[in-house]
Amino acid sequence: MVTAGTGGIGLETAKGLAERGYAVTVVGRDAERGARAVEEVASVATGAAPCFVAADLASLEEVRALAAQLAAEGPLHVLVNNVGAMFDRHRRNVDGVEASFAVNHLSPYLLTELLLEQLRAGAPSRIVNVTSGAVSLAKRTFDSVEPPGGYYGFHWYGRAKLAHLVYTLYLAESLRGTGVTVFAADPGGAATAMTNGTMTSPKIVSPPLRLLWPLVRRKFERSTAGPASMAARSSFFAATDASLDGRTGVLIGPGAVPVPVPRGARDPRAVENVLRLSRQLAPR
Repeated sequence: MVTAGTGGIGLETAKGLAERGYAVTVVGRDAERGARAVEEVASVATGAAPCFVAADLASLEEVRALAAQLAAEGPLHVLVNNVGAMFDRHRRNVDGVEASFAVNHLSPYLLTELLLEQLRAGAPSRIVNVTSGAVSLAKRTFDSVEPPGGYYGFHWYGRAKLAHLVYTLYLAESLRGTGVTVFAADPGGAATAMTNGTMTSPKIVSPPLRLLWPLVRRKFERSTAGPASMAARSSFFAATDASLDGRTGVLIGPGAVPVPVPRGARDPRAVENVLRLSRQLAPR
């Protein structure tokens, strides 16, 4: 299953899995885009026909409903949490939680927790959580959902992705020996709806970086100029490559090779606070 799989990196990941012979379920918000995605995935599929399931992953109730529907379908062999979003202004999701934290961490956290039984039943199975290079500029404080200071979309996005990377590494250790392995995948960057829609505004970065906006914008443009098919390589590698058999808790970088985990992702205090917030805000 690939979340946010109707376009961009998610769609390319779904196509790669279908070509490898997996029966792929694509999750997205829009049924029309879902139908087009299924048609595109089916054109390269070598196994069972792909399908689409509609769900707004900004809503934790819809996440629960999605998990219940998938659980009824039996064992799961690969879960790719590709969902992600960056916002240029402060907003909350339908549950009243800051939207970036909700979409980039709480949603895939809850979905994964609710599908662990199906993943164990499908073992050997893999969980792939898509992360971002933005974690390197994120505040590593998780005493509360929202960090102190003003709202800057790029930094809050990176912090939410860091929270999910913290959880990813914790989960990998928790599941060690169960046949369920866990990986993080950094796609690097690509020209997608998310990057085209938000990374052109200086509002997404902190005031010091706004003073350097022409330079920052050129860096963003260069880092998001590549095709989604190239950016999807890290997710596909994490989901399928035999060299990862028996390994877990590995970060796969943009070149589809293992890379060092960013500093702070294993910090004990961060782990404690991320888990506390997650269990409090997204109870199973």
